[in-house]
Amino acid sequence: MQSGPNEPSATFSFPETEEETAVGRDFRHRRRNRHGRGQRGDMILPTLPGHRNRAERFDDLVLDTAQRLHDLQGHLLDGVLFAVEEIPPGLEELLASGLPAPLGLSTPARGDLAPRVTVYRRVVEQNCPVKDQLPVLVHDVVVEHTAQLLGVAPETLDPYYHRGL
Repeated sequence: MQSGPNEPSATFSFPETEEETAVGRDFRHRRRNRHGRGQRGDMILPTLPGHRNRAERFDDLVLDTAQRLHDLQGHLLDGVLFAVEEIPPGLEELLASGLPAPLGLSTPARGDLAPRVTVYRRVVEQNCPVKDQLPVLVHDVVVEHTAQLLGVAPETLDPYYHRGL
């Protein structure tokens, strides 16, 4: 059968009820385009000045939380150092003995050494189930260890503790 001049060559039907519509992601939330391709790397090339690697972004998260705590409790945090290390010392022995790896460490002042809060980047990143939750976990770890160092409850140090910024 050939179609005449007034007959359509193809017909389309649309579902009449909402139950029949296909459920899919919004275009803005797709990770791949219709050809199966998508963003595979960073938007900024590593050779450009704006590029930040994972360690630098983690340092920024710790610095942001430390700055927030200093803005909230300025005089209490004078002289406290905030540091980031890759892994805790003696991690192999901890894991061999079955103990969980610490997310951070608070070291009180000793002699001429200033009090220090250390966050272990690799351990925190491994304990974060979703990449989007990393800033919240870093915030909670820094607040917990700073509160332990100062001898106060974390909720009194930062009212947004455990609430997700």
